[in-house]
Amino acid sequence: MMAGVLKTEELSSYRQVLESLKSRLRGDLDQMTDEALGRDDGAGNHSKVPLHLADLGTDNYDQEFTLGLIENEQETLDLVNEAIGRLATGVYGACLGCGQAIAKPRLQAIPYARHCIQCARKLEEQE
Repeated sequence: MMAGVLKTEELSSYRQVLESLKSRLRGDLDQMTDEALGRDDGAGNHSKVPLHLADLGTDNYDQEFTLGLIENEQETLDLVNEAIGRLATGVYGACLGCGQAIAKPRLQAIPYARHCIQCARKLEEQE
């Protein structure tokens, strides 16, 4: 494997980035879930019943769109949690496909990356 490729201070920096991302995603998910479920917005607007029939379609579209965003955010949060787990087990920064080091620029852009560029491209081609 690639033990020791990333320095302790680099690992600490990635951990901070991942924890910050995790916190932001959780906040986004909570807010979007409240919106999708029509929970009270704090302004006293308790009813999500549209006043006009035409608004019903818009409300349904908005709810489905928000649910799609929630699904995407949840998938990203799962990847972030996996990356935090790899930090804890000492394999963070290693490609899950080939075991080689993931390039630092890739980790800086996508700190929860699971695969190096080559393996990620192979996976995309298979889909």
